[in-house]
Amino acid sequence: MWAGIAGQAEKCTGSVTPQCEGNREAVYVDTSTDEPAMATVQVGLPTRRHLVFVPLNAAIVGPGYLKVDYDRSLVKNSPPIGTDDVLPAEDEAAVFSHYGLSYQPGANGERQLARR
Repeated sequence: MWAGIAGQAEKCTGSVTPQCEGNREAVYVDTSTDEPAMATVQVGLPTRRHLVFVPLNAAIVGPGYLKVDYDRSLVKNSPPIGTDDVLPAEDEAAVFSHYGLSYQPGANGERQLARR
């Protein structure tokens, strides 16, 4: 199901009403399973674009779109990063907390997310 997701520029939408609108930028995998866990989506006004993280659990990938099961306002208020930035390790837990997900760093403090 997730084959090729990292190489596709997609719109992020909701199943019934738009949940988030923006170009999907990157896919982040869970470092313990190497399975896709989150994607970054570009949001904001053209002069103030930034990236927000959106979980991929219960997401549907189709030709040219990515449907997620999260409310638009929740996604847009996710902790942002700049369009050329990376998520600092110390900010990972805040992203998971924002969506009510548990955060499990590695036994030696390794990051839970890795960009692919």
